[in-house]
Amino acid sequence: MTPALSDIDLARAIAAEAGRLLLELRAGQAPGRELGAAGDRAAQALIAERLAAARPDDFVLSEEAADDPARCAASRLWVVDPLDGTAEYAQGRDDWAVHIGLSVDGAPVTGAVALPARGLVLGSDAPPPLAPIRQPPRMVVSRSRPASECPGIADAIGAELVPMGSAGAKAMAVVLGEAEIYLHSGGQYVWDNCAPAAVALAAGLHVSRLDGSALVYNCVDTYLPDLLICRAELAETVLSLLAAHAG
Repeated sequence: MTPALSDIDLARAIAAEAGRLLLELRAGQAPGRELGAAGDRAAQALIAERLAAARPDDFVLSEEAADDPARCAASRLWVVDPLDGTAEYAQGRDDWAVHIGLSVDGAPVTGAVALPARGLVLGSDAPPPLAPIRQPPRMVVSRSRPASECPGIADAIGAELVPMGSAGAKAMAVVLGEAEIYLHSGGQYVWDNCAPAAVALAAGLHVSRLDGSALVYNCVDTYLPDLLICRAELAETVLSLLAAHAG
């Protein structure tokens, strides 16, 4: 009998397989909304099947599936986004991702984030070592709805704003040393950040809400509107500026 995969090996395998499927689908279909919808459906079906087979007793919460309220009483919850950055995927860009995260008792403990167009899968088991921090720092922000706090904070610390697509792509830019700060407010859900948060925490980055509190998963409400992922050396400064902005 083949030994069961560990949680992280399972997360990595599923993220990689879903990424390959999405690339194959995109190679055979014209860009546009129909491609994005097809990608969402195909990746969701694959991930649901793989998790049901490998972890039949665990609950799964996905952007592309109905929520089962019974999950709220469970210790273990897989939180997945089959295609994070659907618009970027459908436009032929590379800043989209697949998120396979596992929360245990509300904490993001295991995660794999695939960046299929770049041939990468980053996991909470072996994130890359952090590169030397760059000055001035780079702050990745949403292409479509950058946080209102970002310009003021960027001015205060001399940061360069770098627009980018999916939440996973932005978070992994900090993990990979391609940026130093990812700050978002104004709307995310748990599937947007569970797997990225697990990888970022494992890499030694600061991960929190904008008020400095921890990200908590498996709540009744799936809305988790804001987060900060940044180099630990910058966290106190950024959080202080955020507090002043909020005050």
